[in-house]
Amino acid sequence: MVKVTGEVMGMDIGMKKRKLGKAGLEVSAIGLGCMGFSQRYPPFLKKEESIEVIRSAVEMGVTFFDTAEVYGPHENEELVGEALQPYRDQVVIATKFGWDIPPGADLKAKAPDRLCSSPEVIRRVVEGSLRRLKTDHIDLYYQHRVDPHTPIEAVAETISELIREGKVLYWGLSEASASTIRKAHAVCPLTAVQSKYSMFYREQEKEVFPVLEELGIGFVPYAPLGRGILTGVFSKNDTFDSSDYRSTLPRYNKENFQKNIAMAEFVGKLAKDKGVTPPQVALGWLLAQKEWIVPIPGTKRINRLRENIGGVNVLFSEKELDSIRKELEQMKVHGEQYPADQARMTNQ
Repeated sequence: MVKVTGEVMGMDIGMKKRKLGKAGLEVSAIGLGCMGFSQRYPPFLKKEESIEVIRSAVEMGVTFFDTAEVYGPHENEELVGEALQPYRDQVVIATKFGWDIPPGADLKAKAPDRLCSSPEVIRRVVEGSLRRLKTDHIDLYYQHRVDPHTPIEAVAETISELIREGKVLYWGLSEASASTIRKAHAVCPLTAVQSKYSMFYREQEKEVFPVLEELGIGFVPYAPLGRGILTGVFSKNDTFDSSDYRSTLPRYNKENFQKNIAMAEFVGKLAKDKGVTPPQVALGWLLAQKEWIVPIPGTKRINRLRENIGGVNVLFSEKELDSIRKELEQMKVHGEQYPADQARMTNQ
């Protein structure tokens, strides 16, 4: 076990800032993923309680908020739009397109399966997102998943038009392969790529990170706390209710979870040595990997929000980082990250 030494800087200092992409989109070093307010992780808060959490994030220095048309669907954008309306000029709102959502769809627990990024659909859904977010522009607009039926060059050209029209300021991709990133960037320069990345899942380092470094594209990790496994709140005997999204993921089934909890125990020991909490270690580690990484942990609790933000002050020496990586590389993660029907939508 590696011994982590050193002290955490005072937790009362202001939120640090980072820049995504060569164009210099500046955001708080840690953002807030808002999906959990209305999708996949019940129980859900009342609207006024969710608004209180989001506005508390602004007061704590968070300027980067992530939502998507498909969360709810639509409900999450409406929530974020209402919560951030008083602060619209002070924050960066990221949302996503890429689905053909049937009327009346209930996606609170079930993942969507109708990918579509045709120019016509993009044009239609951007207007809906603008209306729900109560704004005249989207700061960062991601393609949520790569549409195998629409060439990425056509998607990039459509976004380029929206940027010229002022409806979108910057754009990005989510769960895209290195080759798709290159193709899209050649038509309309990307500001950020958002994909799953944490101490618990590091596949992006192999092929995606070198391309991002070369092209000057920022990276936004979602599930930076391993969908909660790195927070230290679970034990090996815990299971997830059928209404919880994690119950559908192979990595979190009973057999695999009992083995994977070793990662949480490792992070917990690091946190104890550092004098901080497991989420702060996990987020601080992410920030230490590249200066253009901005994680977006989600939470519905103000105390957890404050705890997560404290991750910006967790510092590691190069020696510590090398030791941690050696430990991580020796630890086997059991189970696939997605079931087959969802896995086909990633790394395209």
